[in-house]
Amino acid sequence: MKKMMIIFTLFFLVTAVGADVNKGKRYYMKTFKQKFKMSGEAFAQLHTKAEWTALFADEGRGFIKEFSQKFPKQSAYLHDPKIWKKLQHVGDFAETYASDSGKTPTCGDPGVLETPLDLEIKDSSSANFF
Repeated sequence: MKKMMIIFTLFFLVTAVGADVNKGKRYYMKTFKQKFKMSGEAFAQLHTKAEWTALFADEGRGFIKEFSQKFPKQSAYLHDPKIWKKLQHVGDFAETYASDSGKTPTCGDPGVLETPLDLEIKDSSSANFF
């Protein structure tokens, strides 16, 4: 039993160290955003951190199942065994910016950009400045 716990802990640490939030954001923006038709923020806010962790456990089987049902046209892509390497990073991105994290990703979405400055010239209350 103790050996199993050590092996599980080592596996968890190796998996956690291998994932990268920034890579996950890039993979999401480059590939998954077009496939799921939602911004990075909207995607990450779908679940809590614990829910994302559960979905990406066991090589992302929960994530693949859920998103294959939501997006049937992407099922073949999601079931490709080569996708797991990207999914690890996307999972880390989703967990970091989950609905209960209090963080908002800046994925270059148009809604995140600041409003432009108003450069219109306004009349002054004084007619003569000098």
